[in-house]
Formats: sequence, structure tokens, C-alpha cells
Amino acid sequence: MRLVVVGATGRTGGEIVAEAGGRGHDVVGVATSSDSIEDVRVYPNEKLPELLVEADAVIDFTVPEASRAHAEAVAEAGVPYVVGTTGFEEAGLDALWDASETIPVLKASNFARGVQALLEVVAAGVEALPEYDIELTETHHNGKRDAPSGTANAILDAVDEARETELDRTHGREGDHPREDSEIGVHVRRAGNVRGEHELLLAGNDEVLTLTHRAESRRVFAAGAVDAAEWLVGKAPGWYDFGDAL
Repeated sequence: MRLVVVGATGRTGGEIVAEAGGRGHDVVGVATSSDSIEDVRVYPNEKLPELLVEADAVIDFTVPEASRAHAEAVAEAGVPYVVGTTGFEEAGLDALWDASETIPVLKASNFARGVQALLEVVAAGVEALPEYDIELTETHHNGKRDAPSGTANAILDAVDEARETELDRTHGREGDHPREDSEIGVHVRRAGNVRGEHELLLAGNDEVLTLTHRAESRRVFAAGAVDAAEWLVGKAPGWYDFGDAL
């Protein structure tokens, strides 16, 4: 499979290049500037349209404004599109939804298999403990831009769906701030080179339940993204998530 990796020189992009190459795929990198990594040629972003001519799939781990622009080019070329970019505002996803009308688009905030399992467990736990207080803490490396993380927001959405209501997301607390029954605390930490850790705490009835996922290496996200690209080839136009691929 000929795979175009956009954001190839980034933290996760480099891991995707290595993972895809290790599986025997023909990999082409795209980034903000030309370079070469892992014996793979990396082309500047403006070369993307011509690189798509012979591509079987595209994986994009960049930033929202870049992914919106890439989506139009990928849709025009008719190539399956895997997007791991996070930090989109709601309106910012419009370009991806538009692309999904003509190509298969798989968008996920996290490509770790364990996170997909966690989302299922979160739903079961929240449904089983309807009166318990809930708090979410997430930790990432000091270079991560969006806060809370895309994965944290996916967990929060899973909680809302299980509770069948939209809880008030309280981002940290300061001063006189008694806890309300309708809120869920969201706490964000940025430090060092932490790959990603998410902990959901449910407390009540003199007991505490914690559900935690920790990524030990970015390679887990790379493996999932390549899994998604391999699965997406040949699918009908539409919107998919990583759970579909699994």
C-alpha cells in the first residue's frame, strides 16, 4: 500500500512512518518543510496534491487549520483519509464532514486499542453508578497544545451519553467552590514527556472506582493509525471512527 503521512516529522508522525515502513508499506512523508527521516523522503505541504495521485490512503497528524486544508485536497483526489489531529472546534470539523461525502474519512482522537476498551468500560461504570461524583484527570507532555485532550473530551462525551445528560464541565477549582451534583471536574496536567494518561474517578457510597489508561509509547498510536488506514481502503464514502476499524 502506498501511504502518505502528513505531519511526518512530528512526534507521532515519525512513529507512523516507522510503523508503516516496518509493515512493508511504501511510505511518503509530508511536512511543513522537506527533509528525510527513516529513509523516507519528506515533501513540503504544497506537494501534497501531486503526491495523492498514486496514494492508497492518507494519515494526517497535524493541526486543525492544516487538516481542514488537507481534507479538500484528499477528497478531490478520492483517497481514504485517516485523521488523528486533535483540538478542532466544532465548526472546524465541517471540512472533514464535507470530505466524507465523497471519500471514507476516519477521525479519532486516540488510536490506542486500550482507549477504545476504556470508553466501553466508562459507559458501563457510569450507568452502574448513577449517583456517584465523577472527576477526570489527564496528563500529557509539555508540548501538547490542546487542553483538555481529544481523548479526555471523548471520555467526557461517553459520560454524558451514559448519564443521558450534559454535565457541567468544571475546569479546575479555585477559592470558594463547593461541588455541584451537575458538574464533572476536568483537570489537565502538562509535564515532561508523558505520552498520555487519563483517569476517570467515580466516588460515592464510601467507595472509589478509578478507570485509567496510560500510553507507554507513541508507537501504540502509530500502530492504531496504520491499522485504521489498512482497514479504510476500499470502504464506501462516509464518516468512521477507530471503533469501527476494531
